[in-house]
Amino acid sequence: MSEIMDVYWRAPPMARTLATAIFISSLGIYFGPLNYSWFYFTEDTLFRLPPEIWRLATNFFLSTPKFGILMDPYLVYQYLSQVENSSRFSNKEDVLWYLICVGGIIITLNRALLGGAFFLQALIIALCYTAVQDQRGMKVQFFFFQVPAQTVPYCIILASMLSLGDPSGVPMQLTGIAAAHMYDFLTRLWPEFGGGRNLLPMPGFMSRLVGNRRASEPAHVPAARAGGTRLGGAGGGTGSSTGASTGSVLPDSWKTRGSGHRLGSD
Repeated sequence: MSEIMDVYWRAPPMARTLATAIFISSLGIYFGPLNYSWFYFTEDTLFRLPPEIWRLATNFFLSTPKFGILMDPYLVYQYLSQVENSSRFSNKEDVLWYLICVGGIIITLNRALLGGAFFLQALIIALCYTAVQDQRGMKVQFFFFQVPAQTVPYCIILASMLSLGDPSGVPMQLTGIAAAHMYDFLTRLWPEFGGGRNLLPMPGFMSRLVGNRRASEPAHVPAARAGGTRLGGAGGGTGSSTGASTGSVLPDSWKTRGSGHRLGSD
């Protein structure tokens, strides 16, 4: 059991947390004491007193029934792990901001165009779309088939439609592709190739929210101590100075200059 927990805690934190939340919530709603009415999102829930803002997140916590209780958290974990380990999302706050932006776009598109109150299926497709961007032009395994990496989101949509025997969920899943592509365009394509700026900049408080220092911030460099040890040196490492034997921080070459005179003295 301890080995299983060790593997669990070594998993990417965002991926394991979201996948666990989906699995536990889905079990509780389908088989246990949880009521789905605590999780769904509609606009009027934001205008209640107090505003039920948690629904902006919990509407993504309900999987499809039966086999989906296992498959949906697995897909979330698989693709969010790839996003979390990619060079583009080097910090936890980058991943969290991505989830906030993409989730917000998914909710907006669905509530404006399609309706609905639970949108996990769209988020899964969005995560997959983002994860495979670093694998464009490569072949990947999708069940028993080798397919181009960029087609995997559409393969998931097709497989979902065939397994459920109902194409009614396809429009919602397509909003996941639209949301992920919009995020990619506004934060990467437009700044890099359109000469514009990032239109979805991450707020500074996100770093403090997750307790993580940005990679761009300089690390604290301890000052050199008296006693013959200096930081850096010719090789850039830590080594002993030439004054280590006497406890002085001055090199020996300075000691050969004589006693010296004070300015203004005789």
